[in-house]
Amino acid sequence: MKTPYGHLSYCSNIHPGEDWKEHFAVLQSSIPEIKAGVCPDAPMGIGLRLANQASIDLSAEQNFETFQNWLTAQNCYVFTMNGFPFGNFHHTVVKDQVHAPDWTTQERLDYTIRLFNLLARLLPDTLEEGGISTSPLSYRFWWLNEAALKEATIKATKNMILVVEELIALKASTGKTLHLDIEPEPDGILENSEEFISWYNNYLLPIGIEQLGAKGFLPGQAIEAIKTHIQLCYDVCHFAVGFEAPKDVIAKMEAEQLKVGKIQISSALKVDFADQAQEKLDVIAQYNEPVYLHQVVAQRHDGSFLKYPDLSEAIAGFDNSISSWRIHFHVPLFLEQYGLLGSTQSDIVNTIGVHKAKPFTSHLEVETYTWGVLPKEFQAPLNESIIRELNWVKGIL
Repeated sequence: MKTPYGHLSYCSNIHPGEDWKEHFAVLQSSIPEIKAGVCPDAPMGIGLRLANQASIDLSAEQNFETFQNWLTAQNCYVFTMNGFPFGNFHHTVVKDQVHAPDWTTQERLDYTIRLFNLLARLLPDTLEEGGISTSPLSYRFWWLNEAALKEATIKATKNMILVVEELIALKASTGKTLHLDIEPEPDGILENSEEFISWYNNYLLPIGIEQLGAKGFLPGQAIEAIKTHIQLCYDVCHFAVGFEAPKDVIAKMEAEQLKVGKIQISSALKVDFADQAQEKLDVIAQYNEPVYLHQVVAQRHDGSFLKYPDLSEAIAGFDNSISSWRIHFHVPLFLEQYGLLGSTQSDIVNTIGVHKAKPFTSHLEVETYTWGVLPKEFQAPLNESIIRELNWVKGIL
């Protein structure tokens, strides 16, 4: 829905369906109830997640027309998409495979361009801008040394510039400004704002100037095109796990004249081990589930940090030198406490506060996808939970 601070929605990656028939069926059964509870008298935006197969299915003209007619009938519209998970995201072990295939592959490139062609057609005539979030190049631990990591970074970056070329052409033919929103997360090649900015300046711009220069673009034109079409997806959970303050991230982005394409509004678990450490570890064990990666950043009493690729390693490696944890586990936005555990809800409030003071994007998307793997006491009917989250965000806005 449109708010004074941008378009607000939730990400449909919360719903199953790796082919379009199944995913559309879930949208048809869920969206009317959610809209009635959030914006019954105004258009509702949808943050659409399409798996690769669903994107192929929706590209068929009959499926596309049916969906577009349904959006019109429901008074809904699509303004942002999630192109991070390529394949199965529910009812299977996801873990590091959420990055596969990564940006070094033709499959990821083809999939993303297909999504942009769909978004260009779905975006209402009243909106001139749309974005698609994507993975931070690749999963860091798939590359065995610094040389391999650098080679993967270069190859992934070259593929992203090919997307920029497509987006330049789409803007010329449709008038729509579409951007690829890179989503740093723990253990991605790009984990945080510092790595994103370093990659942007040291890889993306130089490679882009060269590639686009071969197409006749002057350096200044190439830089403008790249900064228009490659932006940051600010996932609040991910930056909170890295102990990054929202105002600091946005200040760094502004200093570099880089854009934020989307805020993904999400909350992480946090733990203060000042007391009841063993009791808290016992509670944390309930969140050590087998489907998704739950990276952990631990802060020691001396202020230094340790990183763990998943929650099981963090639990096994705990000792008395550790003062606190931030856990990549997307928990409901509207709760600050989970028994003995806390959440990074305050980071959401602070991020929205920075945004309200000086808006830095027009796309806001709630992204809590872990309802099915939460401890039972925090589970509720899904549509009811989505409505509660969206209305909580509306209240903060």
